Amino acid sequence: MSKIKLTKNELKHQKDALKMYERYLPTLQLKKQQLQVEMCGIESRLEALLAAKESLEKDFTAWIAVFSEEDKARTGEGLPILRVTALRTAEGNIAGAHIPIFEGADFEFLDYDYFSTPLWVDRALKLMQSTLLIDLERSVVSEQLRLLGLELRTTTQRVNLFEKVKIPETQADIKRIRIYLGDQQTAQVVRGKIAKRKVEESTR
Repeated sequence: MSKIKLTKNELKHQKDALKMYERYLPTLQLKKQQLQVEMCGIESRLEALLAAKESLEKDFTAWIAVFSEEDKARTGEGLPILRVTALRTAEGNIAGAHIPIFEGADFEFLDYDYFSTPLWVDRALKLMQSTLLIDLERSVVSEQLRLLGLELRTTTQRVNLFEKVKIPETQADIKRIRIYLGDQQTAQVVRGKIAKRKVEESTR
């Protein structure tokens, strides 16, 4: 139990504090719900990206196996190099949490001889680019999930603080002060009656 002054001023202070807690708690609870909903959406997006990558890799592996061994043997080299030159993101805001938003990426293709390189290489590079795009978006979306998770943890702690600590403590303090002030008022009335009776008795 917190130490408080059992006075009318303290009673007013505790009442004001309780009003503030009860005013902010619904906002925090709404924020918590919003974060949970957004995180569910992001988790679904991550699952969709993973499924897309697995499907792409499966098709890519099955397709390229038909051509690659023969053409590698003939050309003596593998795929030309594909490099990411820039990851493009913007800043978003969800329930007060700043998160990155995936906007795309820029790629650079190493120059290669179009005449000596097998025709399937162009298709393979496009598939690789699509796979890399998925990986890059997954990294950004994973960061969204991490940041929102931190914000959710902080918000949940605040909700619990208000619900389980601050509001019950303040309500208990208000009750203590009211009981004390009520007892004091009763005692004052009793003392007044006793004093009045003594005065009456002394004037007889």
